[in-house]
Amino acid sequence: MSDRRDELVDHLVELFLAEGFRGFGVGDLAARLRCSRTTLYAVAPSKEQIVLAAVRAYFRRAAERIEARVAAETDPGARLHVYLTAVADELAPASAAFHRDLAAYPPAAEVYEDNTVLAARRVQDLVTAGVQAGAMRAVDAAFVGAAVARVMTGIQTGTIGAATGLDDAASYARLADLVMRGLVDGRRAGPDGHGAAPGQGPRVQA
Repeated sequence: MSDRRDELVDHLVELFLAEGFRGFGVGDLAARLRCSRTTLYAVAPSKEQIVLAAVRAYFRRAAERIEARVAAETDPGARLHVYLTAVADELAPASAAFHRDLAAYPPAAEVYEDNTVLAARRVQDLVTAGVQAGAMRAVDAAFVGAAVARVMTGIQTGTIGAATGLDDAASYARLADLVMRGLVDGRRAGPDGHGAAPGQGPRVQA
């Protein structure tokens, strides 16, 4: 039944990303997936749990694909851009209806929030690694991580979208450009903007 359950979850994720989930009853979902209610209840025992199973699967699989892309990048200075761009790509299929329903259903919103917290920590780790490798400017990785985390939280809660009109995927793409221009494009600049002193290596402030 595991393979069948995985197949159903895949279809649920695709449906929810496209149309949201609050407007569907279990009977509606069974009709759309062309299965019985009994088969659908193999995913979870209630509609609420079915929704959570699909939402968790979406974020879990997205995280796995994102990390695979980061692992394939050998340049430590490029990994952060790969990471944030991959996040944007994974969020791209999610419709406005999905994000509205996500925000309106606290257990599902909590899943998104938890993943945002993990993503912010991952950004800090990638910044630290990039600075240590000399591929990024010497910056306070904790500060950058905290600042990016605030933007990520703003994206997740919808405040960035409300202020800019951008969806979550586009917001992450803009964040990737902003962060990388500051950390990589100017990595040869010293504190006065004229370049690091000869022999001065990169420094990490944690």
